Amino acid sequence: MKVAVVGAGSVGASIVRELSGHGHKVVVIDEKPDAIGRADLRNSHWIVGDACDPHVLREAQLEQVDIMVAATGDDKVNLVVSLMARSEFGVPRTVGRVNNPKNEWMFDPAWGVDVAVSTPRLITALVEEAVEVGDVVRLLNLQSDKATLNAYTVPHGHGMIATTVGEVPWPPDATLVAILRDGAAIAPTRDDVIEAEDELFFLATDDGEEHLQELLAP
Repeated sequence: MKVAVVGAGSVGASIVRELSGHGHKVVVIDEKPDAIGRADLRNSHWIVGDACDPHVLREAQLEQVDIMVAATGDDKVNLVVSLMARSEFGVPRTVGRVNNPKNEWMFDPAWGVDVAVSTPRLITALVEEAVEVGDVVRLLNLQSDKATLNAYTVPHGHGMIATTVGEVPWPPDATLVAILRDGAAIAPTRDDVIEAEDELFFLATDDGEEHLQELLAP
């Protein structure tokens, strides 16, 4: 897979390292020449320039990438780059970093953003997920709030402990996609037995999230 990452700050550099380490081809766009040496990402192709300039994006051959990640610390830049990536270069998938949660409402398909990642909101959700055992916690909004990724930690004494996944009447608008148990991720099947302290992860609509709350309430 070929990925373009705009912004080589701490967040962008970490993304590039992970993607390169997984064998993906990565092109990095940053307007600061010293970012190349600072990030020390030798396996990536670098373009030095303003990503809001179509000529720079053309030099990066953005029309050939599978995914574009706008990871700068400026929400305006991330929005403009996402819009150009989609409308001018036809990038099939875009991910936009949200720095200020107040701007999150703008990160939607109208601005060319498929997935908006709000670091402050994600950290808040992870903190809540860590302390609120027995509550459904939203981790991420997907597809402009049309779908959500939710987590639920099964408390001791819950009624569905020792039942199989297939026996639970899950809502039709919520899908169990993973179980995290003792640090290991499990792809759930109908025959998997639910245990106390399992972390369950769901993809759901807004209605599905409410239905999960009703179903899983201790």
